[in-house]
This record gives sequence, structure tokens and C-alpha cells, in this order.
Amino acid sequence: MEKPIEELSFEDALKELETIVSRLETGEAPLDQAISLYERGDKLRRRCANRLDAAQARIESIRLDSEGRAAGTQPFAAG
Repeated sequence: MEKPIEELSFEDALKELETIVSRLETGEAPLDQAISLYERGDKLRRRCANRLDAAQARIESIRLDSEGRAAGTQPFAAG
């Protein structure tokens, strides 16, 4: 049974996405299964993209002082 996408870590979601892409590239999956794989792969791709965007926003929220040194961080609420 597949784990809900919302519960997957970034690494697990990426690994599953890579597996799906490999299966689709072989062309051996029946059409119905290929469509289901594609749909899950798209959801996994969006999950990974959202996690990366959240990480980037956290990095960008680091404040710098006048000399370019990290002076603190601003809170970031991932959506």
C-alpha cells in the first residue's frame, strides 16, 4: 500500500518519483496503470517542488548585517 504523499520526506518522495519515471520510460505498464503512475508522479513532483521552495525561502530569510555577516533570521512559515 502506498504511503500518503503528505507523509513522505523529501528524499522518499524523490526516490519514489524516480522509480515511477523509470517504470514509465520502459513503456511496459498497461495504459490504466501508466495513467495512475503518471498522476502519482505529478503529485510527488509538486510535493518535492514545494519542499524545495520552502527550503529556499528559509535560506533567503537570513538577515545580513552591514558587513555581509549573518545577523539573524526571520521566521518563515512554510505553507
